[in-house]
Amino acid sequence: MWIFAVNSLTPGLKDNIMTSKFLPFVNLDKINAAVASGDGDLLFSLLAEPLHEELYRRNTFDFLDELSAGQQLLVAYDYLRMQAGQGGFIQFIENGYVGLLPSMVEQLIGIGEHSMSKTLDDVLKVYVLNRDIFIESSTLEDFAKLYDELKEFEELDQRFSEQNLATVKFILAYAVSHLEEFISTELLN
Repeated sequence: MWIFAVNSLTPGLKDNIMTSKFLPFVNLDKINAAVASGDGDLLFSLLAEPLHEELYRRNTFDFLDELSAGQQLLVAYDYLRMQAGQGGFIQFIENGYVGLLPSMVEQLIGIGEHSMSKTLDDVLKVYVLNRDIFIESSTLEDFAKLYDELKEFEELDQRFSEQNLATVKFILAYAVSHLEEFISTELLN
């Protein structure tokens, strides 16, 4: 069961980024039901799914530039969860998502989440120190060797696993207290 500690004093991301040009309609009753039941997976899905659908429809990450910082964080963190949850940060980086990390670090700090932002900053540091190894990796065998060559990521993967649930709750609490940044509750004609 998820519990969302929504605090009106939760810091916001609005000071440092534009508002969204894409606010998908999401039924507010469904959002409220997910919050009331404590179903964080459903809530995350309700907020992230329309963004992913539009991203896939447009077929370009340029779409992220049209989103609010909160929406960007939601989408980027979802990619992180999918990739790092399966193959760690090495998979996340090797699949080309490392460019999402700098803004994700800033956005997490912007909502007051410092543990995961520190972990992701450390991932960036290890990546920068080993960037050439990633560039040279071109085959499946090269990719597999990265896990042996870059043991530094093992500890970072462990930290991610330990912090993930709390970070998701933090992001969702921010989203619930700033719904206007994530969705429209009015159907457009």
